Amino acid sequence: MPGGLHPSPNLFARFLYFFFYLIYEPLAWSYDLVAWVVSLGRWKSWVYNTLPELSGPRVLELGHGPGHLQIALHKKDIQGFGIDRSAPMGRLAHRRLTTAELTPNLVRAVAEHLPFPPHAFDQIVATFPSEYIVRPAVLAEARRALTEVGKLVILPVAWIRGSRLWDRAAAWLFHVTGQAPNWNTHFSDPLRAAGFSVEERPIELPGSEVMLIVGNKSVNHLVS
Repeated sequence: MPGGLHPSPNLFARFLYFFFYLIYEPLAWSYDLVAWVVSLGRWKSWVYNTLPELSGPRVLELGHGPGHLQIALHKKDIQGFGIDRSAPMGRLAHRRLTTAELTPNLVRAVAEHLPFPPHAFDQIVATFPSEYIVRPAVLAEARRALTEVGKLVILPVAWIRGSRLWDRAAAWLFHVTGQAPNWNTHFSDPLRAAGFSVEERPIELPGSEVMLIVGNKSVNHLVS
């Protein structure tokens, strides 16, 4: 380029990081609207595809966000708990649960340091988590907090498959922002290395598809 100027390959990634920071922290109030728009109204239905894997009686949600899955767990008579590092999201979810006359079991914390005793939960769930979910420290904490027959349920990605113009536009947006990458073993391999037996379950939905990863805790895995 003239003058020796070259676009930084990380510039777009930095912009996205800043954008996601805004809607998860100071602009948390806009999260539901943004998620609804970019998913063409499918966001919550995607999240709820984890529910058949969650039977409780105690379930921990990593990154509870605005609290929709917490309410769904309560409706299944499951004792739901949630952590999130975002204080605005914590307030938003707390308000949503109390408005629904439910008791919030929410803690501000990070997944690398779960403030719960060993074997506290039957399932742990994370929907559309960022890269933190495959960090060894996070997976070790998940194993510690799960019962001996517990499981880790992750919904990492969704693809919009519709043929309408707005479907194609949304699919393109998901692709360029990295929210709908081509599937590989990026999520599954770290779970196996951490001692989970892993099942990958693609779920076809009207106009879209989600991938569900179910990691069953392996009782004979030795953690050094």
